[in-house]
Amino acid sequence: MGAEALEQATDTLVADQSSPTRTGLLIIGASQSGVQLAVSLRALGFDEHITLLGDEDHRPYQRPALSKEFLQGTVESESLIFRSNDYWAGHNVALVKGEYIVRVDKEPDGSGVAHSSSGKQFPFKRLALTVGARARKLEIEGGNLDGVLYLRNADDALALKARVGDATDVVVIGGGFIGLEAASSLRKMGKNVTVLEFGPRLVGRAVGDETAGYFLQAHRSRGLDIRLNTSAKRFTASEGGSAVAGVELQDGTELSAQIVLVGIGVIPNTQLAEQLGLRVDNGIVVDRFALASDGTTVAIGDCANMPNPVPGSEPGERIRLESVNNAIEHAKVAAYSLTGRREEYAGIPWFWSNQADLKLQIAGLCNGYDQTVLRRDEDRGKFSVLYYRQGQVIAADCVNAPLDFMAVKNALAKGQNIPADAAADPATQLKTITTDS
Repeated sequence: MGAEALEQATDTLVADQSSPTRTGLLIIGASQSGVQLAVSLRALGFDEHITLLGDEDHRPYQRPALSKEFLQGTVESESLIFRSNDYWAGHNVALVKGEYIVRVDKEPDGSGVAHSSSGKQFPFKRLALTVGARARKLEIEGGNLDGVLYLRNADDALALKARVGDATDVVVIGGGFIGLEAASSLRKMGKNVTVLEFGPRLVGRAVGDETAGYFLQAHRSRGLDIRLNTSAKRFTASEGGSAVAGVELQDGTELSAQIVLVGIGVIPNTQLAEQLGLRVDNGIVVDRFALASDGTTVAIGDCANMPNPVPGSEPGERIRLESVNNAIEHAKVAAYSLTGRREEYAGIPWFWSNQADLKLQIAGLCNGYDQTVLRRDEDRGKFSVLYYRQGQVIAADCVNAPLDFMAVKNALAKGQNIPADAAADPATQLKTITTDS
């Protein structure tokens, strides 16, 4: 389906609604975490009016498919929408689209008024910030040329999809999950794709050396031109034009490109938190109950800096997680806080990334590992790396190996171990060798 279909699917049926009276809860950010918060609150019996407010002119939608199935045209646009209009109406949730909040005035009891750029006001009793993160911009010459794109939201995906048909050559800057997912999709669509990664390996922040090397080899064998330790000097335009025509590298090499897709990470949206005087440090700092430093505002998902939820983590260790699973689980904890209960956020982070025919699933966090165990089945296209610290499994990267992923995920959740020596045999099912720690 084309751009028009997504626009119709997301722009119709729900009119902007700003409540004339003070809403029980104002959720700023119609993201995965914002939607989950509203749904969880209703499940817990929270019966006050909820306003779910987003700055995009779309109904709340799922983002992971934007770089894959939606770009390739293999999913229906309507299938990306989280909930029907009947659901919101039937659960006393006012869905507000296209309103960007520029200022919040808040009282010590947690109530206040949010002011949008259009001049509308949204009074509330309690406030939730589910504002997510924004794409990090690449500030080099030519960065504003037509055809230099980012991929963070639906409008970005629509802009990219509208240009793909006329493009032959695409340069993707950034070898992280988004860059590799989009590059794989574009290659599948018949484009010549070059990936430029500034660092010495792919997906540098999320996986270990073995997994990074596996993806490098796999993507090159599938036709991607991947260049490590490489950065762009400037984007060039056709003579007399305003559209991008190429990329000049730092070493002087010039690459042809009708599309340049930049995926160099994100920046948490902390502007409102800073204006409110909340503590901010690589995100909005929250406690184990998703409460910000004022004790009344909750902050959830990509924008939140939280205590490490992995059981047994070092005291004081904090992280910011960018994943669907975290958005959902963190929202559930915040819903408890808003209903007067205290349920600490404790769990095993997990992630996934679909790149061509490679399905990566990650369980746990591999920070601080001192040993790895590699499991590889070439005939069946399976690859897993298990990470250990002092003999205890702490994480796993699993490619096309869902049983390995589930075994490690379950072991971590139960505080169990998977002995490294026994795990080294790829023919062994990990769930059969799990032991109590």
